[in-house]
Amino acid sequence: MRAASYDRFGGAEVLTVGEQPDPPVGPDVVLVRAKATSVNPVDWKIREGYLQGAYPHHLPIVPGWDVAGVVEAVGPSAPTDLKVGDEVWGYVRRDDVALGTAAELVAAPVRTVARKPAGLGFEEAAAVPLAGLTAYQGLVEALEVKPGERVLIHAASGGVGLFAVQIAAALGAEVIGTASPANHDLVTRLGASVVLDHRGGPISEQLAAHGGPVDAVLDLVGGDALSDAPAQVKDPRRIGSIVDGGAARDLGGHAIFVRPEPTHLDALAELVDAGKLEVVVAATFPLEQIADAHRLSEQGSPGGKIVVTI
Repeated sequence: MRAASYDRFGGAEVLTVGEQPDPPVGPDVVLVRAKATSVNPVDWKIREGYLQGAYPHHLPIVPGWDVAGVVEAVGPSAPTDLKVGDEVWGYVRRDDVALGTAAELVAAPVRTVARKPAGLGFEEAAAVPLAGLTAYQGLVEALEVKPGERVLIHAASGGVGLFAVQIAAALGAEVIGTASPANHDLVTRLGASVVLDHRGGPISEQLAAHGGPVDAVLDLVGGDALSDAPAQVKDPRRIGSIVDGGAARDLGGHAIFVRPEPTHLDALAELVDAGKLEVVVAATFPLEQIADAHRLSEQGSPGGKIVVTI
């Protein structure tokens, strides 16, 4: 199969595209003929070697966590109703880092995939799972957002933030986002009632003109935004962070760490089908240009997701 890979840690230049052995189809695996994947910040952080203490790494590594494609085979003991020919999407996280999703064939444990919403093409679908699940699990499970509550989402124009704004709005919350001025219109269009300038001084002070402290804070940036969070929220137990879970827990809040969950993928699909979740794709690259996709991700939020077609 054709796949992207790297056999040493380093910059985007270590990425190559070539032939790799087909992945094994284990008993509880769905083999997916991938049509697209996406690039998330975690991809280049792994490539640089920053996360070696978090997972076992086995070089050469095929990067990528998101996949959208067609089921090509189903393992003999896979507890699933998926069948050959089904269109699926998934967040294919394993217990180690080796066989990722930037490949023609992806052996996905059944716990990581679900049927793709019919309303999304493969490119859009590949942009959703990791970031969408992060936003969904943060808002629904960790922060338990309810209708009528006010929710503050930091980095609302980032890959996770754009989904979080829409999911919070779909939950019936009033959404306040933070973003650079260039992205205020986008965040507003997706459901935020107020967008604050993340460089305009402490967010807790900016909130004073917009109703004061909120009911819940979803931190997607860390740093000063997180340290200021106790003054942004009515109850520090309603702080959640995907960036610095330790600091969030020290404040009394939650560490948010995304996990594969087919029922949550189905919930996201329902939002898509209901017209409540739009996928914003900032850039699309062919597999041969995956190094350029990584470079774009390293530059910061491009105002949407970065997709790689296969």
